[in-house]
Amino acid sequence: MTGIRTPILEIRGVTKNFGGVSALSGISMSVAAGEVVALVGDNGAGKSTLVKTIAGIEYPDEGEILFQGKPVALSGPKAANDIGIQTVYQDLALCDNLDTVQNLFLGREMASPWFVGGRLDRAGMEGRARRILSELDVNIRDLSAAAGSLSGGQRQCVAICRSTLSDPRVILLDEPTAALGVAQRRQVLNLIERLRDQKRAVIIISHDLGDVQMVADRVVVLRLGRKVAEFERGKYNRDALVSAITGAALTESAA
Repeated sequence: MTGIRTPILEIRGVTKNFGGVSALSGISMSVAAGEVVALVGDNGAGKSTLVKTIAGIEYPDEGEILFQGKPVALSGPKAANDIGIQTVYQDLALCDNLDTVQNLFLGREMASPWFVGGRLDRAGMEGRARRILSELDVNIRDLSAAAGSLSGGQRQCVAICRSTLSDPRVILLDEPTAALGVAQRRQVLNLIERLRDQKRAVIIISHDLGDVQMVADRVVVLRLGRKVAEFERGKYNRDALVSAITGAALTESAA
């Protein structure tokens, strides 16, 4: 990453406890427009809790979240959505029996005004769906095919495209390439790059360090609820990343 970017989203000293368990302890990080930041760490490192806090599902016990430089109180997912934060979870929440257009607009269907019948505007939704898919370079030949017939990569792309309908400034992606083959993984990584090209801020959780090295501008490493390292693209190698994740560097320095 070159130059200094102004953060769209900034986390300052966020702490979250569940009873006597400290899930997050003084976490600070940021993401700017046109930047991809990866969150990595072993199971239990705090990645999911941090994303849930940003998404408004969990409320921090200490610290603050700033959006475009102003403190915000994310009292729930709707509050996060309203200011421009969208989250795509690993389970995708697609309906297999519905087609691509129906899944894209699920809960946000376009319809004619109530006083002229309130009919669903299928043509309008399909036209907008094609524009969104084209802008993000996602190729789905038959928009009327049930989502259950799509490949894993196509399903992930549909879920990510759906998150852009409200034109969010920040998109959170939970394990976007999990359980995908090589070609499907590349398809999703290309889509993440298109989101960056659109000047959206993207935060991804991933266990695949190869994918992280390919797409992330910065990598934030969490371990046991604490931020232990941060790397910029081109200024680290895989061994340094693994050492930070596992705590091997700390063990070696103490030896």
